[in-house]
Amino acid sequence: MKKIFLFSIILSATLSSCRKDESTPVYTEPEDIATQNYYDDEAAKKFMAENYLDAQGNIKAFDATDSSDDTQTPLTALNPQTIPSSGVIYIVRNAAQPTPGTTIGDTDVIRIMNKGLGYVAMNVDGVIKYSSPAAFVNTIQGTGVPQVDPMYYYVKNSVMASSSKSRSYYEMEGFQEGLRKFMAFNIPDSDGYNLQGVIIVPSRAAFSRDEHYPYQNINWRNRSFVFNFQVYKSSTRTLDQQ
Repeated sequence: MKKIFLFSIILSATLSSCRKDESTPVYTEPEDIATQNYYDDEAAKKFMAENYLDAQGNIKAFDATDSSDDTQTPLTALNPQTIPSSGVIYIVRNAAQPTPGTTIGDTDVIRIMNKGLGYVAMNVDGVIKYSSPAAFVNTIQGTGVPQVDPMYYYVKNSVMASSSKSRSYYEMEGFQEGLRKFMAFNIPDSDGYNLQGVIIVPSRAAFSRDEHYPYQNINWRNRSFVFNFQVYKSSTRTLDQQ
């Protein structure tokens, strides 16, 4: 009986230790925002080195225990482009663009199949990486149909008037900037998706440390975003859609 009791104590202590080791790192906001900006940029590089695109353009992480993905091309080798003024990174997926396509206007009504995750870029045991992923949007594994006219791309004047909030409270400037580097398709919502690219938005080009709309009831302060998407359609906003 004593041996059983002793074994139970050892097992409990071991499990407790494992739980501590596997716990989510605690984020501490850097006092100097330049430090956060550095973390964002370095974490984005690590993310691109550790992920690739599958046959439908979905972002997938390389599996160290499975050799079947060894021939896949990391995002770092897919010609990622960085917008110098904002640090936004965009990757145009080869052979997955509309021909011809429709220009995406600043105030257009878009229909977008989209998966977006928000991450905290931080130093974890000497390694700068993304941590604590949180779902911002996911129509790919959610409804399976494009999202129509999302506020984070363009917020209606009526919404701002009723809330007395500015446009920047709702919209994500870095996402807008990245998306306009692509062209929109002109396909029905019922079509299957073939994702056309990736946009990585550092926190300084997202909501930074500013007051913002609590999408999904989450505080997105200091979070970087990774979007994986296809724009099904982009059309000029009419007067009744303002």
